Amino acid sequence: MTRNLLFMIVFALGTQRCLAADWTQFRGSGGAGISTDSSLPLTWSETENLSWKAELPGAGSSSPIVLGNRIFVTSYSGYGVPKENGGDVKSLRRHLTSVSRTDGKILWTKTVPGLMPEDNYQGYISEHGYASNTPVTDGERIYCFFGKSGVVGFDLDGNQLWQTEVGKESSNRRWGSAASLILYKDYVIVNASEESQSIRALDKKTGKEIWKASGAALELAYGTPSLITLNEGRTDLVIAVPGEIWGINPDTGKIRWFEEHQLTGNICPSIVADKETVFVFGGFRSAGSLALQISGEKTSPKPKVLWTSKTSSYVSTPVFFEGHLYWIDDRGQAYCLNAKTGEMVYRERVSELEAGGRPVYASPVLAKGNIYVPTRWNGVLVLPAKPQYQVLAQNKFKDESDFNATPAISQDELFLRSNRFLYCVATPKK
Repeated sequence: MTRNLLFMIVFALGTQRCLAADWTQFRGSGGAGISTDSSLPLTWSETENLSWKAELPGAGSSSPIVLGNRIFVTSYSGYGVPKENGGDVKSLRRHLTSVSRTDGKILWTKTVPGLMPEDNYQGYISEHGYASNTPVTDGERIYCFFGKSGVVGFDLDGNQLWQTEVGKESSNRRWGSAASLILYKDYVIVNASEESQSIRALDKKTGKEIWKASGAALELAYGTPSLITLNEGRTDLVIAVPGEIWGINPDTGKIRWFEEHQLTGNICPSIVADKETVFVFGGFRSAGSLALQISGEKTSPKPKVLWTSKTSSYVSTPVFFEGHLYWIDDRGQAYCLNAKTGEMVYRERVSELEAGGRPVYASPVLAKGNIYVPTRWNGVLVLPAKPQYQVLAQNKFKDESDFNATPAISQDELFLRSNRFLYCVATPKK
């Protein structure tokens, strides 16, 4: 069989094999926020290192994902559009858009009507909107989480395959949905804490529920679950909730272990992992962080607390690199923590950020030794992934809408979305 014939068969089947360079979920491979094989430009603007920009059908805080030569991103319209606080909640629509990686052309947009009842556009929902959950792909389908409208499976041509509701409740804060989907074997894993105080596994092909893990402690747990593979080969589904961290069997939904901690209130960041060590951030007023060593021993699965700290990230998920944890918090301070000891290496006020509000919601991503942090209104800051604070560049487009989303990185290109546009940043090829 020739290579061209094989390509034609794969194309005809509408499937595409995921490659290492693809960015197929929130924060990329393993949720680490790192691209080891990409080299990105240090600076950009409308006239420098901007390959293209595409106008999106609506607003959103979800991240783009990358599969081959296509970008997929979700958005919302019809109600609660930023700066247009009127309208009827029954007019809420969610969209999945496929964009050509080559030139930014919109290939298709599919729309899913909002299922009622839905939370009103007020409070913190007005900060991030109704499309804050990043989709995920297995190379054959795209899976989207639209909060109270459920989880929806699409094929790569945008045909809707199934839609599964996962609850219509609201937390006591009514902050809206935030967690993103992940994949495990033939399952789509969804943290439906806001909708039903549950974590569920759905069949990828049909959307049928395989298992459901419920618990009142899930309320205000907004992080995306993580899959941690231990040395013995066991995989744990790990998520931090207010006051506890859980290790769940991803095949059955049964809890294998848990550990108490002092971080109460809402837990927004996802956990960060370095092999069998996990780092937990979050909490309100009692905010802080801790590191745990997960045990693979069947007789003693309880994890060991390595350190605790009062230093924390409130919203964004830090990035781990070469023994250090980096992030900029929602108050505009840049942090570096020693991951082995929990000791603060630096905490610096970022002078490039405007005072007031919450200037950073997105999580940092890393490529070739540089950390990229989108701010909401002051462009993307570039910092070195070194334990010395420095701002190498500040890159801002003439786009006055919010930049709440974590970027995607693939093959020397950075994909950045605002409430209006999707951007592709790259050094021009010679």
